[in-house]
Amino acid sequence: MGRILLSLVLVLAAGAALARPQTPARSCVANQQSVRANGAIVLGTGGHTYDRFVRHRGFCQFDEYADPAWVPARDTPSCFVGYRCKSGPIWED
Repeated sequence: MGRILLSLVLVLAAGAALARPQTPARSCVANQQSVRANGAIVLGTGGHTYDRFVRHRGFCQFDEYADPAWVPARDTPSCFVGYRCKSGPIWED
């Protein structure tokens, strides 16, 4: 019984740790600080949508570029938080 209870507690704790922060519920500064502190982080952007945001291009794959990213925040509808990694060339020929 003790092992089952311990397993249940660990599963619930892991699920809570995996919950991604929701940008509309947080201030712009809090969202920016999360990206800066982690380098790369997945943030919820409202409802069931989410994306990965990075501090700079160094957190992207070699064939990706860093595209400026804005998200909704509690105190502003458009908050610059960092960048999204995008595939492909930056410029079209």
